[in-house]
Amino acid sequence: MTLNTAPNLARPDDFYEALINMHRGLDDEASQAVNAKLILLLCNHIGGHEVLLEAMRLARASTAGALAEAA
Repeated sequence: MTLNTAPNLARPDDFYEALINMHRGLDDEASQAVNAKLILLLCNHIGGHEVLLEAMRLARASTAGALAEAA
């Protein structure tokens, strides 16, 4: 299985709203913890080691690129 990077959310605006609401009222530490738990739950659901490695590579590369542009 390869990583699907094309838009694939059935209701992206509703998802974004729910994601923001998940963080509402949390301090930074709790917000980071809930993000980590969500990531691990979704990784478990995906399951495919190679897909997860590709997702991590792309996330890191896009973050590194954004940081370089900001500097």
